[in-house]
Amino acid sequence: MHSLISILSSFADWLWGPPLLILLVGGGIFLTLRLGFFQIRYFPYIMNQTFGKMFSKNKSGEGTVSPFQAATAALASSIGAANIVVVPSIIFIAGPGSILWMWITAIVGQATKFGEIVLGILYRQKNEDGEYVGGACYYLQHGIGGKIGKILGSLVAFFFMIEILPSITVQTLAATGPLEQLGVHKYIAIGLVFFLVILVVYGGIKRIGQVTEKLVPFMALIYLIFGLIVLAININKVPEAFKMIFVGAFNPKAIAGGAAGWAVKKAITNGVARGVYSNESGMGSAPYAHSTAITDHPARQGMWGVFEVFVDTIIVCTMSALIVLTTGIWKNPEYKSIAVERAFNSIFGNIGSVVVSISLFLFVLSTIIVIVFYVEKLAEYLFGTKVGKIMRFIATIMIVLAAVLSFEHAGVFLDLTLGLVVIPNMIGIIFMSGKIKKAKDEFFHTEGKFYLKDKAK
Repeated sequence: MHSLISILSSFADWLWGPPLLILLVGGGIFLTLRLGFFQIRYFPYIMNQTFGKMFSKNKSGEGTVSPFQAATAALASSIGAANIVVVPSIIFIAGPGSILWMWITAIVGQATKFGEIVLGILYRQKNEDGEYVGGACYYLQHGIGGKIGKILGSLVAFFFMIEILPSITVQTLAATGPLEQLGVHKYIAIGLVFFLVILVVYGGIKRIGQVTEKLVPFMALIYLIFGLIVLAININKVPEAFKMIFVGAFNPKAIAGGAAGWAVKKAITNGVARGVYSNESGMGSAPYAHSTAITDHPARQGMWGVFEVFVDTIIVCTMSALIVLTTGIWKNPEYKSIAVERAFNSIFGNIGSVVVSISLFLFVLSTIIVIVFYVEKLAEYLFGTKVGKIMRFIATIMIVLAAVLSFEHAGVFLDLTLGLVVIPNMIGIIFMSGKIKKAKDEFFHTEGKFYLKDKAK
């Protein structure tokens, strides 16, 4: 058994090395070029239409939830414990320069996520309950068409579903850990997570949207406010932190010293991998939430994908990195897994641990809520709405299993199955890039409509 796990682990490490990183980043670069660097050219407009209209009551078009609710549901899935724990850890592994490569990955990933959401809206359908459903499995089946499209859609749905189920248990353990540190008994913490998730997911996507539109901004603001206080106190070290990031991206030894021996390759690989894992571009997860949105054009909802990557990676992940760099915590290897907590403690004392614990709990709780919804929709695609609701129940039971299971080697299984989701999804997106470009051009270049109409105001 141990040897099998070792083999699978080695294969997963290889798969998530050059093969998938080339596919994900290369695919993102291809889409960025084909879409004319739209995420850079139209960035102010995109932010105006997303950040600027987060709480707008104007709802034109068809859908089930508001555009912002769909975006926060998708964000709830991507913003998780990794933003606080894993992102800082890559600085310990590959140096500060890895952050620059994470940023670059995020920029090209914005085109990928835009494309996923556009396709999600283009090929969404109404289910038996009269709600809009869609996602990678739908656009692979109907966008590619034929037996190949159906096979790819079914494979993506199946592998994503079996990836999520154990992930729910793992995420529950990640959510209850911070509560246990605050003195809450493990079983009580698990019960609390179970109760809160049940309360939300059994209200359907409308209740999920209503909760995430309040929870996601709240939890992000708590973390960012305390993070900004840390940076304000260490303001004189912020320029040096950025210098370490930019210089370290191309000359790690100049930052870490010759003894560390970190290479540019290590910085690139770790930075790119963290960027991909963080914002989920190319994984096909976001369209399951966005396909429910009320929108008048696929590209308008697609802009929320640019927004998501910006918030998740450029804002939240960067905050974690700067906190660790400006406080000097990154120079102490023993703090690798608790870097942000130690940084907060250096400023706020024990309150820092409380803030990190609350942030981690909320980040992971929001993720669990949304991925339980994903399981339902994936099962619904494969077997119909009745089975989808049964799988929703099974997904919530996976929370309770955290009381008796730890899934010691879950990381290997999760990496492998997620890789089997990413490969067909990215191939499908690249194959259908012409349809993404058509939607983008229609939105930004149709005389008297959408972007040009807004620009003329």
